[in-house]
Amino acid sequence: MQLNAYAKLMRIDKPIGSLLLLWPTMTSLWIAADGRPKLDLIVIFVLGTFIMRSAGCVINDFADRKFDGLVERTQERPLATGIISVRAALILFFLLCTCGGTLLIFLNDLTQMLALFALFVAILYPFAKRWTHLPQFILGIAFSWGIPMAWAASTGSLSMIPWIFFSTCLIWIVAYDTLYAMVDREDDRLIGVKSSALLFAENTHFVVGFLQGLTILGFFILGWVLDYGSSYSLGVLGCFLLFLYQHKLIRSRSREDYFKAFLNNNWVGLSLFAGTIMETSDWSFF
Repeated sequence: MQLNAYAKLMRIDKPIGSLLLLWPTMTSLWIAADGRPKLDLIVIFVLGTFIMRSAGCVINDFADRKFDGLVERTQERPLATGIISVRAALILFFLLCTCGGTLLIFLNDLTQMLALFALFVAILYPFAKRWTHLPQFILGIAFSWGIPMAWAASTGSLSMIPWIFFSTCLIWIVAYDTLYAMVDREDDRLIGVKSSALLFAENTHFVVGFLQGLTILGFFILGWVLDYGSSYSLGVLGCFLLFLYQHKLIRSRSREDYFKAFLNNNWVGLSLFAGTIMETSDWSFF
């Protein structure tokens, strides 16, 4: 029972967050290495993604422990129910951060410096909803930060390219996390928690669509700067079609369909990654 509670606290049973974090990071790694990333970097960033996402979930639940019991979606979380103590959760958070920090030993100085900022943003995000209606923007920074980290680990420097990709993914993340916030919108309104779903109100669908349009534009600009061709464009087209599907889903304005639309973004990330692999490999389809 206790092991299950810890697994739930770290969201091991719900890998969607790790995957949404993983796809842009892996795409950046592939682009930086021109389709031939080092195996050790792949292993480090995959492990680091899952470990630090779990750490982020633990500190998130610590910050929200007094709110989660009031929200339908989160009322069974271990800290909200008291199955796991606050002290145990904080110890787990520091253990996970230590494991993630150990991976940094194998990376260069620039990547290590970037990782320190990533930890700061990960800790800041759960508290952001108390003072801004755009905590999704803070999450966007946290979930996109693997892009410059992967680039720096691969090349030892930073250029315009990872920042174009970073900015585009930040916009995408604000869009999909707003869909996620729609699931809790009424609960958040009652307990006084801020979110982009409350900020955008009845214009949420329009704003999400606009942000998704900017995302597609950003992906194409990235491909243009990189001089990528049809294989990459096919991946971006897949992203566009998936965004259209998400808007079809949310027409019902039900919590369940907002959540389904949010989950669908896993396939958006995979589509972009697949297009990048095809473009940078020797077996490109076009």
